[in-house]
Amino acid sequence: MGRYIRSRLITAIPVFFGITLLVFLMVNLAPGTITDLMGEGAANEADRAALEASLGLDQPLPLRYAGWLAGLFQGDLGQSYFYNRPVSRLIAQRVGPSLLLTGSGVALAVAAALPLGVLAAWKPRSVWDRLASFLSLLSFGVPGFVLCLGGIALFAITLGWLPTHGMYAAGTFTSLGDLLRHLVLPAGVVCLSSLGELVKQTRSACLESLGQDYILTARAKGLTDGAVMVRHAFRSSLVPVLTTILSHIPHILGGSVVVEQIFGWPGMGSLLFSAISQRDYPLVMGVTVVIALGVLLTNLLLDLVYGLADPRVRYGKE
Repeated sequence: MGRYIRSRLITAIPVFFGITLLVFLMVNLAPGTITDLMGEGAANEADRAALEASLGLDQPLPLRYAGWLAGLFQGDLGQSYFYNRPVSRLIAQRVGPSLLLTGSGVALAVAAALPLGVLAAWKPRSVWDRLASFLSLLSFGVPGFVLCLGGIALFAITLGWLPTHGMYAAGTFTSLGDLLRHLVLPAGVVCLSSLGELVKQTRSACLESLGQDYILTARAKGLTDGAVMVRHAFRSSLVPVLTTILSHIPHILGGSVVVEQIFGWPGMGSLLFSAISQRDYPLVMGVTVVIALGVLLTNLLLDLVYGLADPRVRYGKE
């Protein structure tokens, strides 16, 4: 098992640096720079050149990337051009709200999808199966921004039950109830967006398990349908379901750009959007590092789950 873990880590290292290099090239070769925004009031080209030199943008791309990597190895993600603050501090302020929003939304989706998927597989063509199909269609077919706007129109404007913007009413924490009122709508959208995939995977995995020979054996022993479904079919389908759940971890870390922008939620998604809009290269790279690490660690965790669940996986790769 130790050799298997080391091999997966060795594979992840070049992938990580490949991601950072690709993103670095994309953001630096895109049209427009930070000087186009910050230098609008510059009197002449000399002032713009001086501004680029002060930000280090006059250096060749390979040298700039090497300098960024050197800072990364020392734990320094650089200084934000726009906010003029350390990138690590800006990210640290936004990770918590993103974890709260997307984490609670995905947790609600998991809590609803698992029993619904099991019931849909247990009783095909029942009301549970139809409900699972409807929610899956809603999740896959309706864009996230439409769910956001529909939730605002119904619960905030028409009914007046929930706020539409921000994390707190007064701009800072005053009570848990105030925070939860602001959390309900955006977390509900995240829940609906994640629900379809989880319900579909749970239902499919359980249906596949119900066709196995050991299910027939369990029924022949006199077990009830409920016991067969919960103790055998669902347990044997946990690996693909767990894979689907773990695949949402990068989404939780990176936040939801659309949801956070529409609801004004101060998370990683809105930070990345503003960084791209402002050509804030160090901030874009910093957020990318966090998301890339989340993706790679999730993939490593999935490999470990597969290795523990099926020894053929780890022995075949050792």
